[in-house]
Amino acid sequence: MDQQANRLADWLAVEAAQRARFEHGAGPGVLSREVVATLDGLTQMRRMLAGELPHAAIASTLDFMLIEVERGRAVFQGAPRTSHFNPMGTVHGGWFATLLDSALGCAVHTLMPAGRAYTTAELSIKLVRAITPKVERVRAEGEVVHCGRQLATAEARLVGPDGTLYAHASTTCLVFDLPPAGR
Repeated sequence: MDQQANRLADWLAVEAAQRARFEHGAGPGVLSREVVATLDGLTQMRRMLAGELPHAAIASTLDFMLIEVERGRAVFQGAPRTSHFNPMGTVHGGWFATLLDSALGCAVHTLMPAGRAYTTAELSIKLVRAITPKVERVRAEGEVVHCGRQLATAEARLVGPDGTLYAHASTTCLVFDLPPAGR
């Protein structure tokens, strides 16, 4: 078995294990205000990965999932499907964008202290290669470049198991205190 096939097999095994955690866990949903106010972002993301907190429903809709988090880093894995294709028979740029934005935002999320939140202010994506029906899986790997009191920046790459780069992206996020309940 060649290196690409081994890597794809590893990716599929990680995906199957994560899917089981999600299926037996909290399911899709939204984090409660209490969770965001009392747990730091890395703890939230780790508990989400463990299935203890809800994960984003859009991941099920678009066939991708969170598979790895650490401080300043998040990795999502996606399965391009024909339902994601544009009329030319390649994956729509919006799918690339959503997968990359998820990795970028969650990487930033891992650095948020309890009671702090963020929102994407700018997202820049460069599509460098089409994803065709031959591509079984891709990974969006996001890493924080800078996280300050008001701004955070991150970069991400969308790659295949053979190392092929399909896109890269960057983001600038506004960082802020979570508003009090009722506002």
